[in-house]
Amino acid sequence: MCEVSITPRAVEEQFRALPLTALADAALAAARAAGADYADLRVHRLVQQTIRLRDGRVEAVTDSTDLGFAVRVIVDGTWGFASHADLSPDTAAEVARRAVTVATTLRALNRERVLLADEPVHRDIEWVSQYAIDPFEVPTPDKTALLLDYSERLSAADGVDHVSGHVLQVKEQTYYADTAGSSITQQRVRVYPQFEAITVDPSAGAFETMRTLAAPAARGWEYLTGEDGVWDWTGELARIPEWLAEKVKAPTVAPGPTDLVIDPTNLWLTIHESIGHATEYDRAIGYESAYAGTSFATPDKLGTLRYGTPIMHVTGDRTETHGLATVGYDDEGVAGQRWDLIRDGVLVGYQLDRAFAPRLGLDRSNGCSYADSAHHVPIQRMANVSLQPDPVRDTSTEELISRVDNGIYVVGDKSWSIDMQRYNFQFTGQRFFRIRNGRLAGQLRDVAYQATTTDFWGSMEAVGGPSTWVLGGAFNCGKAQPGQVAAVGHGCPSVLVRGVNILNTRSEAGQ
Repeated sequence: MCEVSITPRAVEEQFRALPLTALADAALAAARAAGADYADLRVHRLVQQTIRLRDGRVEAVTDSTDLGFAVRVIVDGTWGFASHADLSPDTAAEVARRAVTVATTLRALNRERVLLADEPVHRDIEWVSQYAIDPFEVPTPDKTALLLDYSERLSAADGVDHVSGHVLQVKEQTYYADTAGSSITQQRVRVYPQFEAITVDPSAGAFETMRTLAAPAARGWEYLTGEDGVWDWTGELARIPEWLAEKVKAPTVAPGPTDLVIDPTNLWLTIHESIGHATEYDRAIGYESAYAGTSFATPDKLGTLRYGTPIMHVTGDRTETHGLATVGYDDEGVAGQRWDLIRDGVLVGYQLDRAFAPRLGLDRSNGCSYADSAHHVPIQRMANVSLQPDPVRDTSTEELISRVDNGIYVVGDKSWSIDMQRYNFQFTGQRFFRIRNGRLAGQLRDVAYQATTTDFWGSMEAVGGPSTWVLGGAFNCGKAQPGQVAAVGHGCPSVLVRGVNILNTRSEAGQ
């Protein structure tokens, strides 16, 4: 299949019709008059729809819209923040004055002055993510009909007792303006479809599951219909019952050091937890610690920490087409960029916002500021953090498997665990195939792989080529208090890692 052509879109008129410029003019003028050294305004509209199915019936269709604006200020080196849902210039001016009051009140408690890295002015900019079909322009009955069709294909197969499915759809629109003169309007669309087949053994009181592996993506409804040629829904739905039946009868795994070939559908999550979070600069300096901990990859190790083998090249990227963390500009008006986090296996960079960049001695942020609502303060959030493929040879997954005499091929993500330093971890998956003499030899059950971050990436012998590279990710990366959720993307090829410790999850659970 070939991808459908994508005609560039404009920001939806319903958002453009809001009094965006009037709000900015009123808020920024009021902030200056009240004594702010710097101010920015952000209007944020989030439209969401979730459709859930179970056993051939629609369980729920949920629609929501969140709309409001926020004003941030700096007064004498101290942040102030306030927000409101009433989009009127008078309210914007009052909210700006309230933000200045917050900063003035907190100034006595501030131990470190806020210094923002410079950013060029981006005036009257409009940016829209790439998608062909706006999911919110597709009638809900048409969407549920497609989902029911996919669900019924699974339900009709022998051995499938239950089927669940859902699709999450998001349209996010923002307007940003600051006292430097930037004014930016943006629109992003993303979707997350998933179907799961369940088989039940009543006599044993046990069940087993198998689900689709299509990643959430910054794409439109064409991703669900298959018109873009990205995901073979027909082929995968036809094979899931077969994989599920084989999994039920598969032998349990023998624990111990094992060579692994890991598919991108599993590896993206390992990248997210052991690299993505570990290279967030606020975690690395201990600024963020209450929600999921800090990082072993501290700044004193920058340029010297051997993260993995020399073939390891990991980038942070806010520009990757269809990446879940892709934006034209972040929530501080910083243009999207691509940069190295790990090069030749060594830690060389971090993810930053404008306040953290000067702490690392950098002149410019790499654009990692984001807030999930008008009523939340923008914080440093994850970019699309991706492992790059072999730049010289397009090694296939089959070739990687052929190099293994006795090992396991890991496909799809499932549960995971990692410590508060992003160092000790274990991951499971959807499907595990035994490798014997360079060939797949049936499925295994009860598999988890366990390692420390540097031991795991230090055992990576080979990476697949560009043809194995897949862009995955998650809708629900959590951080901060009050908690915020961000969509983040992770691309990677298949990889070959040697001698990774395998756990038998059934025996570990005492069963």
